[in-house]
Amino acid sequence: MFFGWKPYVPVATRRRRAERELARARKKGNTLSPVVLVGHAIARSFWGKSWCENLERYSDFSNRLPRGRSYVRNGSVLDLQIAAGEVAASVIGRSLYRVKIKVSAVSRARWSVLRKDCAGGIDSLVELLQGRFSKGVMERICRQGEGLFPSPKEIAFECSCPDWASMCKHVAATLYGVGARFDAKPELLFLLRQVNEKDLIATAGKALPLAAKAPAAGKVLDDARLGEIFGIEMAAGAMSTETATRKSAQASRASPGASKRALALPDPKIRVRQRAGEKPHRRG
Repeated sequence: MFFGWKPYVPVATRRRRAERELARARKKGNTLSPVVLVGHAIARSFWGKSWCENLERYSDFSNRLPRGRSYVRNGSVLDLQIAAGEVAASVIGRSLYRVKIKVSAVSRARWSVLRKDCAGGIDSLVELLQGRFSKGVMERICRQGEGLFPSPKEIAFECSCPDWASMCKHVAATLYGVGARFDAKPELLFLLRQVNEKDLIATAGKALPLAAKAPAAGKVLDDARLGEIFGIEMAAGAMSTETATRKSAQASRASPGASKRALALPDPKIRVRQRAGEKPHRRG
C-alpha cells in the first residue's frame, strides 16, 4: 500500500490525456462540453467572476480550491453539464473521474425578498444577463446567505476518485468550471438555482405607476378642431360609422337609384352660385 504524497503529474501529461479522452469520446459519438478558457483568467464576466469570488469567500473550500484552479486552467474538465439543481462533470486526472454536484434551490421567501430588493434597479433582461446594473443591485444579488450564490451548506458533491478529502481537486475544478461557463451562458445560474430570471424584470415592470386619470380637457381635440385639421365637417351628434353604413344599405335596397343620385354630387362652384341666387351657367 502506498502512503504519502502521490507522484506529481506534469501539466503536459494531463493535457495529452485530456486530448486522448476527448478523441475517444468523439469516436463513440458522445458529445462533450469541455471547459475551454481564453487566456489565464477563469472568468471575465460579472456573473463568472462573482461565482468564483463567492467560492473563495468560504473557508470550507480554501484548502482544495488552488488545485482546482490549476486543473480547470489545464483543460482537465472534459465535460460540464448544468441542469436544474445539478452539475455533472468529467474530469481527467490519473484516470477519468465523474463528478456530481447538487445545489439547493433558492427558497421562495428568499427569492421574493431578492425580487423586491431589485425592483426598479434592472431595466431589461439583456442588462441583467450582461451584469450591467447598479452597484446596489449587484450587492444584493451577491450577498452571502441572502443573494443568488449558494453557501457551502447548500452544496453537496461526490466524485469517483479515491481522494478521501471532503472536497477533492476534481470537484473544485468543476466548481470553477461552472464560473467559466457563466461567462458564455449567465442564464445557467438561474437554472441551477431553480428560479426564473425573468421574474426580476416582471417585478420591475409592476413597480411602474399606471395612469389612473383620463387626459386633461385641454389636451383633447374637439370636433371643430378636428374638422379644421382634416378638412371635414363634424356634425353634432353624428351617427357612428357602423350606423351610417347600415342606414345607407337600407336606403339603397329601398330605392336603387338613390345611392347613384347621392354619389352624383354637383360641382362645388354651382352650389356656391345657387346659394347666392344665381342661375348656374352650363357649358356647351
